[in-house]
Amino acid sequence: MGIGTSIFLIAVGAILTFALDASIGGVNLDVVGWILMAAGVLGLIMTTLVWGRRREVVAPVTPAEPVEYRRVEERRDVAPPL
Repeated sequence: MGIGTSIFLIAVGAILTFALDASIGGVNLDVVGWILMAAGVLGLIMTTLVWGRRREVVAPVTPAEPVEYRRVEERRDVAPPL
């Protein structure tokens, strides 16, 4: 879950909990809103933890010797493109 999705869930949950005063048969919108907000906060925390680990600086690994050598030759008999 990304940051955008988490914020969207928090916003929809807040709207269902605090802004609406409607009832649907057998469904409590306040509870649904709280669940959505909790899922959004949990997703935001998890995304932050995952992205925080990805941004750690790691020293690059360079080989001691090149893997292979290639010889490059320039051709002078071909005219350059116009």
